[in-house]
Amino acid sequence: DYIFRGLSLRNEDPAAQGSIDFSYGILYAGAWASNVGGLGAPGEIDWYIGIKPVLGPVAFDFGVVYYTYPNGDDASGPRANHELDYVELKAGASGEIAKNLTIGVMGFYSPEQQGWGETYAVEGTAAYALPAVGIFTPTIGGAYGWQGTEEVGVLVNGDDYTYWNVGLALAVEKFTFDFRYWDTDISKADALPGIYGLSDDRFVFSAKVTLR
Repeated sequence: DYIFRGLSLRNEDPAAQGSIDFSYGILYAGAWASNVGGLGAPGEIDWYIGIKPVLGPVAFDFGVVYYTYPNGDDASGPRANHELDYVELKAGASGEIAKNLTIGVMGFYSPEQQGWGETYAVEGTAAYALPAVGIFTPTIGGAYGWQGTEEVGVLVNGDDYTYWNVGLALAVEKFTFDFRYWDTDISKADALPGIYGLSDDRFVFSAKVTLR
């Protein structure tokens, strides 16, 4: 599945994703792509650029992301009659606060997200690296986030919601296998038609290979 801030953007079907990244000093840039479903487009390509300065034990991240939906139909899907592509700014920091324990926080802002108007999101993450088990290096971690918008009733009968995940990642050489539980506070009573089934709790497995 493709989960974006607690919501399935793949209609709960399997997703195939890939990315390419470049870095030079503190500067980075790249592109990420996935198939999607129900947005009026067959796929999503995100373009991003930013800097990652380091100050003592803290690593900062300041960047901009351009979400695009090639061959998308702005007249269909849940954001009908609104431009699908949008820009988002992000700023955050992370660091190791204790041995093997890393925490981070990231803020996001979009002046116009697919008809939702101004959209804000804040997400905190935590990860703890466990001792190796055989050939695997396990890490337990999770995230807790909040997203709000100036428009009321575009997603739920309100203007904000929270989401979270917790899971186990197993790394071995260039591969990472991730087992993760997702959920939101969007209730069936508050969700707009078709949204609740994409925002309820779910278990997602993913496998990733990183080539350098």
